[in-house]
Amino acid sequence: MVRQGRKISGGKYKKSRKKKLYEKDGQPRNVKLGPEKRKLLRIRGGKLRAVLFSTDKANIVADGKAKVVKIKNVLETPADKFLARTNALIKGAIIETEIGKAKITNRPSQEGFINAVLIE
Repeated sequence: MVRQGRKISGGKYKKSRKKKLYEKDGQPRNVKLGPEKRKLLRIRGGKLRAVLFSTDKANIVADGKAKVVKIKNVLETPADKFLARTNALIKGAIIETEIGKAKITNRPSQEGFINAVLIE
């Protein structure tokens, strides 16, 4: 029987130190479809990062030109089919917009906006 966190002799493993603030995990940020909601976070070095919580707009590149369009729905998410049901906007998700289907090409939860390319 192997006891977790113990040596073979029965002694405990001890951590050499606690995690530093920059090593700690942040809260999960799942970008949802809805009215735009964003926040500025202080990151390492004193810089600011804009994070997105919900949005209904996307920057779409079509025919070499970019335009801001409204997102209607999340059609599918190759990473996880359950995320499409909750209208989660993540990289690789296929979204339905005013001008047609588009694929998200960036990571909205980390960048504060949505970039997509038109499909078809």
